[in-house]
Amino acid sequence: MSNKTEPVKFGTDGWRGIIADTYTYDNVRRVALATAKVFKDHPKTKTGFVIGYDTRFQSKQFAEAVAEVIANQNIKVFLTDSFVTTPTVSLLARDLKCALGVMITASHNPAIYNGYKLKDEFGGSMDPDEIAKIEKELENIKEVDVAKRLDELLKEGMIEYYKGEDYYLNYLKSRIDIEKIKSGNLKVIYDAMYGAGQNLINRFVDIKQLHGEINPSFGKSAPEPVQKNLSEICGDIKNGNFNIGIVTDGDADRIAIIDEKGDFLDAQKTFAILLKYLFEKKKLTGKVVRGFSTSELIKRYCEKNQIELVTVPIGFKHISKIMITDDVLIGAEESGGIGIKGHLPERDGIYNGMLYMELLAEYGKSISELKNELDEEFGKYFYQRNDVRTTEEKKLKALDRCKGMKVGDEFGGKKIISIETLDGFKFFFDNGWVIVRASGTEPLLRIYCETTGTDNTSETLKKSIEQLEL
Repeated sequence: MSNKTEPVKFGTDGWRGIIADTYTYDNVRRVALATAKVFKDHPKTKTGFVIGYDTRFQSKQFAEAVAEVIANQNIKVFLTDSFVTTPTVSLLARDLKCALGVMITASHNPAIYNGYKLKDEFGGSMDPDEIAKIEKELENIKEVDVAKRLDELLKEGMIEYYKGEDYYLNYLKSRIDIEKIKSGNLKVIYDAMYGAGQNLINRFVDIKQLHGEINPSFGKSAPEPVQKNLSEICGDIKNGNFNIGIVTDGDADRIAIIDEKGDFLDAQKTFAILLKYLFEKKKLTGKVVRGFSTSELIKRYCEKNQIELVTVPIGFKHISKIMITDDVLIGAEESGGIGIKGHLPERDGIYNGMLYMELLAEYGKSISELKNELDEEFGKYFYQRNDVRTTEEKKLKALDRCKGMKVGDEFGGKKIISIETLDGFKFFFDNGWVIVRASGTEPLLRIYCETTGTDNTSETLKKSIEQLEL
């Protein structure tokens, strides 16, 4: 047995590893068996588990290996008959009344990675306590024997192919106002980033689709909808008179929006405009749940409209948990993951992209006009994040420096007026804030900054990094 059997660690959104290094068939089978053992007594296990996969290298084969292991534990498996988005697996887990869903994906990671995401019976992110049980069970599993193979299990009915994409498309048709979108005569461009979201939106409306084919190298980029990866779609919009650009990541749970001028709409404004639409036009009620690193613009909007706001640590699992138990209008994190009332306690890039098309048709305004209205009402907000790779020693020293900071000290060239420590260190100053937060799995510090009025986020970030001696 390879010495690579042990290092399986679940992060904020599942387990990810480099294919053929730690992400091997041996380890995937171990994780599948641990999942089956931990959930064997769950009341919905008698219905079964759902398993889906994305467009990555070997994802289908890894999903089949997981299905074999679980079905050999006498648990029925609904295996999608094609690649699907992560929200499709969440939806099927909920609607088929299964104990859980497994999605083979590494989301937005580079092509050398694959991963294993778990979704709970409600269609949300798996509770960290349940993940911890699976990690604990893994300690007892060194090798996995698979007695019956896929063909035999299919014949016996222990594994059943399920038309996940068809189910998801029918669901979208029932939830999104397709006729409203068509009435807007929008010119839409969509970048699937070679991911699982390809060929979904174009089933409903006429769009231009980029990278709508399987390419396991993802065009030598990572399928992450961040500004540096979007020069092609931004250029096409500048040259092509489009109303909106929509981008989803590798498993299509996150979204990025490009406005009609070809300018990237940061995730904070994407969140704010959707909130405005749901509250003003859809007349939806409920709490707003946001991650600790999201914009103060959201706080201002909620205060003005007397909407209860809940702030949680970073990671959509914390938002999902509240969406399952409380009346939540919208839940969103800083990186483009947004969950909507009446849908799932889960991010869904395709659903949210179509909702954006719906809101443009409803308002009859451009994205930049809607953004300018927010600027006029609440002032201008500028946002940036910088991920700084460093050594473990420097990372710990930087955190010690943050721990020693107090109100009245200077950080990033700004005087600290208050400090919050819900998740990392958040230093507020008179026109913005900085968060310093460590990665739990690698020598990396994430530094977030927002400034208001005048854009000096870059300068503040630079001074913060210098002060931390990174």
